Amino acid sequence: MELTYVPLGERPLRRLPQLLIGLTLYGLSLSLLVRASLGLNPWSALHEGLTHHTTLSFGTISAVLGALVLLLWIPLKQRPTLGTAANIIVLAYSADLGLALIPENLELPARIALLTGGVLLNGLSVAIYVGARLGPGPRDGLMTGASAATGRSIRLVRTLIEITVLATGWLLGGSVGAGTVLYALTVGPITQFFMPRFAYTSTP
Repeated sequence: MELTYVPLGERPLRRLPQLLIGLTLYGLSLSLLVRASLGLNPWSALHEGLTHHTTLSFGTISAVLGALVLLLWIPLKQRPTLGTAANIIVLAYSADLGLALIPENLELPARIALLTGGVLLNGLSVAIYVGARLGPGPRDGLMTGASAATGRSIRLVRTLIEITVLATGWLLGGSVGAGTVLYALTVGPITQFFMPRFAYTSTP
């Protein structure tokens, strides 16, 4: 299955809405996981941890860190695309919107439901926006760029980056727990299940 970048000029009316819908759902999935308070993925744990030490919202911190990560693309010779910019902006707004709509301090059954729904929606949304093939987000680009620059496998580079990010988020007070483990074990297979249904096939 081919998932490399395809220029926006190829079927934009089909692919751009898919990108925006996928990113919006991804941001909303993050808000579900935050309100579940049962453990977050590494980057979300870092974002949440930073909200405890700044006056910035979760979404704003996500956007600021996304822009900072883009600076690391320069020595890696990575180039941002429309998909990269949309990743930063749409995620920030949709995550904050979800957090504004979903109440805090829910009972455990409701939190378990939010966690389950959040993980499922996250995997689905990744398949949707990645399947549009309009370029990686800042964090994914960092992973692939670092892998290419060092000659190390993407799996190793991603693991090292996410362990570092998760540890930093935990030290800052981000939520790390059973949800973190559930996310790590299941989001990949969920994304893989949905990807063939949304991956854009480039025209010859």
